[in-house]
Amino acid sequence: QVQLVESGGGLVQPGGSLRLSCAATGSILSILSTGWHRQAPGKQRELVAAITSSGSTDYADSVKGRFTISRDNAKNTVYLEMNSLKPEDTAVYYCYAMIRDGGLRAYWGQGTQVTVSS
Repeated sequence: QVQLVESGGGLVQPGGSLRLSCAATGSILSILSTGWHRQAPGKQRELVAAITSSGSTDYADSVKGRFTISRDNAKNTVYLEMNSLKPEDTAVYYCYAMIRDGGLRAYWGQGTQVTVSS
């Protein structure tokens, strides 16, 4: 069974940095697109960043120039480097992946809390 396991969230001061990781484990043939969403209290979940199997990336306007998404295909892991963090970046961050595992399915991580506060 495929699972996505996230790590790297926490409390950081405004202007600080965090790096999120999401490792996919299980019977994985390949990972197509993958990336991160976030959900702040009282708000809808929104796309933060995505990366395709060929390395093409897409970012929400609110994080362009501050966040960088990358992936290590050998490790089935996607990363989100977050710099110049703002209080409005506070949210639960969820990784997702479109995975071929005999079928083609979307998987989600359990979420990791990122809190930006002084």
